[in-house]
Amino acid sequence: MTISLCVIAYNEEKTLKRLFECISAQNFDKKNTELVFVDSDSSDNTKKLFLDFAEKNREDYLDISVLDNPRRIQSAGWNTAISAASGDVIIRLDAHASVPPDFLSKNAELISEGEYVCGGARPNNIDEPTPWKETLLAAEGSMFGSSIASYRRSGGGKQYVDSLFHAAYRREVFAKAGGFDVSLGRTEDNELHYRIRQNGFRICQSDEIISYQNVRPTLRLMLSQKYGNGKWIGLTVGKCPGCLSLFHFVPFCFVIAVIVCMIMYAVSVFTGLWLLSIPLYALNAAYFAADMLMTAAAIITADRRNATMILLPFIFPLLHIVYGWGTVVGFLCLPSWKKSLDGSAEKEIEQVRLAVKEGGNREKKMSYQV
Repeated sequence: MTISLCVIAYNEEKTLKRLFECISAQNFDKKNTELVFVDSDSSDNTKKLFLDFAEKNREDYLDISVLDNPRRIQSAGWNTAISAASGDVIIRLDAHASVPPDFLSKNAELISEGEYVCGGARPNNIDEPTPWKETLLAAEGSMFGSSIASYRRSGGGKQYVDSLFHAAYRREVFAKAGGFDVSLGRTEDNELHYRIRQNGFRICQSDEIISYQNVRPTLRLMLSQKYGNGKWIGLTVGKCPGCLSLFHFVPFCFVIAVIVCMIMYAVSVFTGLWLLSIPLYALNAAYFAADMLMTAAAIITADRRNATMILLPFIFPLLHIVYGWGTVVGFLCLPSWKKSLDGSAEKEIEQVRLAVKEGGNREKKMSYQV
């Protein structure tokens, strides 16, 4: 079995050293491992670091490629990598991720048992521990601050799920389902895995496999991520509502409930109909109770505790409101966004399918001797 390990990066020079260490430490046979690196038009030294690693390690691996993704968007980068990959199994790994030495071998073992798509839990971690980063990690690691998605935490043994991060795919999966939809952002994984399931494949999650993703190092970046995630939930409704689940819309419902309750409260002030103010008080009381309960749970389960964690009751509502408001904006932008779609994304999905079916687009590769 040969594995193509694909990494897409944009301005990730600070994280690549750790990633290269993880890749080099894999106990899967390097001569059966192809590395496909894609630089998304970075303005820092990301591409140089890719090229340097390829030059120093080219004799150890089956092959190492460094490709360009001038469009920058992540889904286009994955399509570039998948089209060029020649392995029996294609694995995607984010540039700001880390994996244990048995990551490739555990995936290969599960694939050899008959699975077509597999992976494991992808909990969060932090690169350089500080009290504030540990607090952000506690927020992101909580179901209240992130989601109930199974890939965010281990447990449950071997199970079949709707979606995975850092998954391994038999190349037959892409040969049948095609590549990523480049018209989507943030939800491209959901849509691809939905299409994979529609094509008859099951997605297996095993506790034997694990990978880690760094949380955003600042609250501003975390809020920006949540807003973008929420906005793309709203937009994706216009193209693939079936790839979303109800929990994706919980922050949206919360924001709408807050707006409606505030309007009712304002009407009660001006009209004297005090009954109209009750929903706002009830909503506040229910949310406050949940906020305190989940804050306590996040602090209790945290590996390390510090004084800044007293801010969690304020961080949680910020995350929910920003995410929910992003979905509102996504719905508002949906009509104009749908008009901008020209069918090119569907053509690219098919092009990737054909490239994988043909065994990898070798001519598209840029060697490490660039």
